[in-house]
Amino acid sequence: MRSRSLNRFRRKPQGPIGLLGRADQAVLRFLRTRGHDPVTETAFKALGHAGEYAAVWVAIGAAGAGLDPPKRKRWLIGAATGPAAVIANYAVKVAVGRERPLIEDHPALARAPSKLSFPSAHSTSSFAAATAYARVDPRARLPVYLLAGGICLSRPYLGMHYPSDVIAGIALGALIGGLVPAVGERTLEERMVDFVSDRAHEDAEAEALTREAGAAEAPD
Repeated sequence: MRSRSLNRFRRKPQGPIGLLGRADQAVLRFLRTRGHDPVTETAFKALGHAGEYAAVWVAIGAAGAGLDPPKRKRWLIGAATGPAAVIANYAVKVAVGRERPLIEDHPALARAPSKLSFPSAHSTSSFAAATAYARVDPRARLPVYLLAGGICLSRPYLGMHYPSDVIAGIALGALIGGLVPAVGERTLEERMVDFVSDRAHEDAEAEALTREAGAAEAPD
């Protein structure tokens, strides 16, 4: 009886959750074992180092502040967004407690300060900073998002994170970068309020038109 209970406990999750878990593992293994050569590995390792503790994003913000004096304050706020996102990310990591992936025949190609995996701090800080910088200067949108995407891809490529860690980090980072105030464009919260307000206004107008149409069709 006890062995049956242990077998049931060790059984892999079934249904949609199990399917997602297997897909997570399969994509991780694919990225960790395909497309690896010295040049590509060196490039992705460099991206990983650049994203450590949001270092590259702080450097971009400092450069923007120096080259664009009218927006200096906005660039500096953007520079602080990456490190702030790392702190927020760690709080989520501790709460979730997911450990980093382990592929025994293909160990990770980099090191990390902790064994916690979900969500990816590189992804969170990269998309938080990239979203903030895109709001500071829309012309920066393409290059900063390309850099953020490369850093994100480096995490499963190097065997440091499950793809789901990266996706969660992107979502969290985009939220942080969209909510940070005083970087130029309206915050995500302000855009959501405007959206709700516009929808309410449109619904009110539609209701008024419906009442007018009903009144016009009513018999005298």
